[in-house]
Amino acid sequence: MKKLKLPNTFVLLFMILALIALATWLVPGGKYETHLVNGKQLVDPDTFHYIESKPQGLAALLMAPIKGFAEAGLIIGFVMLTGGAFNVLHKTQAIDAMIKSIAKAHSRSNLVRVALIPVFVTLFSIGGATFGMNEEAIPFILIFVPLALALGYDTITGVSIPFLGSQVGFCAAFLNPFNVGIAQGIAGVPLFSGIGYRVIVWFIATAVTIIFLMWYAARIKRHPEKSPTYLLDIEKRAEGVVDFGGFEGMTARHRLVLWVFAASLGGMVFGVVKFGWFIEEIGALFLAMTIVVALIGRLDSDEAVAAFVQGAKDLVGTGLVIALARGTMVLARDAHIIDTMLHGLMPLVASSSPVFAAQKMFLIQSVINFFIHSGSGQAALTMPIMAPLADLVGVSRQTAILAFQFGEFTTPMIPTSGITVGVLALARIPWLTWARWMVPLQLIYLVLALVLLVPPCLMNW
Repeated sequence: MKKLKLPNTFVLLFMILALIALATWLVPGGKYETHLVNGKQLVDPDTFHYIESKPQGLAALLMAPIKGFAEAGLIIGFVMLTGGAFNVLHKTQAIDAMIKSIAKAHSRSNLVRVALIPVFVTLFSIGGATFGMNEEAIPFILIFVPLALALGYDTITGVSIPFLGSQVGFCAAFLNPFNVGIAQGIAGVPLFSGIGYRVIVWFIATAVTIIFLMWYAARIKRHPEKSPTYLLDIEKRAEGVVDFGGFEGMTARHRLVLWVFAASLGGMVFGVVKFGWFIEEIGALFLAMTIVVALIGRLDSDEAVAAFVQGAKDLVGTGLVIALARGTMVLARDAHIIDTMLHGLMPLVASSSPVFAAQKMFLIQSVINFFIHSGSGQAALTMPIMAPLADLVGVSRQTAILAFQFGEFTTPMIPTSGITVGVLALARIPWLTWARWMVPLQLIYLVLALVLLVPPCLMNW
């Protein structure tokens, strides 16, 4: 029997674009009025009204990718600049030396073997929980995939450590100003209140992710052929990403390059937390880092520029994938059907039990997350409606905010997330391969979210 061949990420995303374009002919246009409160545009939940429909035809469908490219220009530019910067860093061979040193320590030290995944996943999770680490995790894919391969794991393990680590921290955040802070401000709840239970939630969600990844990594270590990326990993190893031939240890120049890299990452975290840096500032920081490491690594100008251009060129496909993913939101927004779909979901929250009502809120936020991936964007759109709705169904506003956060547990899997498909394209993992691997963990997150919403309802948090 001929094996069914599933479409690649580009075809799949274009199919989703076509389905959304079709939906714009079936779903009527709608709009909530907004008003300015403390400098923020908030939706008035009592002002929904139907407006003239704007179906998106063939021309709009074909223009959606370029519009998505324009709207996602910052992140696409950041991805390509990051690719260039890390290729220059790679050219100095400092990262290779570090990976080989860790791999050797991993083979000698049981402590390193046991602690590697828990320590790094926890660090990335703290980043997501505190300063909203999201796009900032992208550069680490270029480090952790080769590291995972060098340690006998697979590409999926290398992607999961920084990506799932930061995402689970973002979803279960306790100090993230981009989702918790904005949602609490809109809902009229004291800023960063309820931190005690949120820290417990973060700890449980992070621990579950670590346990799952450690189990998976140990399984792949024993049986590499069971990896969904087994053939891809063979290809990557053949490219020499884990070649240890003639390795004599790190040089002083390697260490200095790595210290500059570490200082850049520390500066990124400080800038994000202290000054609210975003993609532009982080991109500038990485560009400055590129120049410094090229000088330290004694790369001449032609060699450094060629490495930078090649690194950026390698991520053109990633940029196109992100543009397609962003185009899905452009179509739905231009057709004015996002507010209509949100309005249609609202009556589904009503329930005889506050527990069930909170769980329904989480499921609705998960659906909304398919279309809107920005934590602050979702908060601005849904919390003005969910907060008063929570009062009506007997759910505390604090619990409604937690349900809103949990809705983002689906981000690591959905193909409309620019971050998700961008990370996968960077690692050369087909989305369908990743999605099949994510199903068990996604079900665990689903059950975890439903269970963790029960205590707040029982104690009227």
